Amino acid sequence: MKVALITGASAGLGKEFLKALPEAFPDIEEYWLVSRNREKLLAAARLVPSKQCRVFPLDLTKDESYGKLSRYFAEFNPEIALLINNSGCGFLGDVGEGDLARQVQMVDLNLKGLTAVTHLAIPYMTAGGRIINISSIASFCPNARMTVYSATKSYVTAFTFGIGEELKKRGITATAVCPGPMDTDFIVAGGIKGHSKTFELLPYCDPEKVAKGALAAAKRGQSVYTPRLFYKFYRAVAKLVPTKLMMKASKT
Repeated sequence: MKVALITGASAGLGKEFLKALPEAFPDIEEYWLVSRNREKLLAAARLVPSKQCRVFPLDLTKDESYGKLSRYFAEFNPEIALLINNSGCGFLGDVGEGDLARQVQMVDLNLKGLTAVTHLAIPYMTAGGRIINISSIASFCPNARMTVYSATKSYVTAFTFGIGEELKKRGITATAVCPGPMDTDFIVAGGIKGHSKTFELLPYCDPEKVAKGALAAAKRGQSVYTPRLFYKFYRAVAKLVPTKLMMKASKT
């Protein structure tokens, strides 16, 4: 049975992926939904009544969750046709100030959790499989006041390119999705909304369009997908302009 595994499936962009999946990948029969809150996962599953869903309430910052996920894989032996690593968090604030736990949480979820889930899922993937990793436009340039977040997303983009090359021989592709800000719970939980003039000025990406565009890009085997012309231009400029100048222009 072909399975789509989606982390961070209970809210925001994760729910948009869930709604767009039946049309984009109609041959996938079952969805595995991962997030911390069981009730929210069950509510998300009701968005796709035509598909069988399994919910796995796991905190991907915790090492014990990886053992549980590994045991689920061994028990059900799924054919993972699509992996969407959408779990992530981002908090505004300078390094050395504020809450250390939040800084570490970004590293644990954005890096460790994504790496662990990918490592565990790959053995269950076959030719034609697709991996989508949610990165950010922030991955192309360090962002002061979101230093840890932008650094974690630089890792996600580089990691995606690397595994894409490694998995070529198996016919599996990996796509880094690098949107600008989206009006979801993410920017509220991260203390970003109302506390960053830059974010207030930037054009926002529509989560529904990002999800549909990312799925289409994955089907094409693209290594990176950046929605909206503004952010495509930003990505291109970041390759040409010295990092210090880019940092001044993109300061949050």
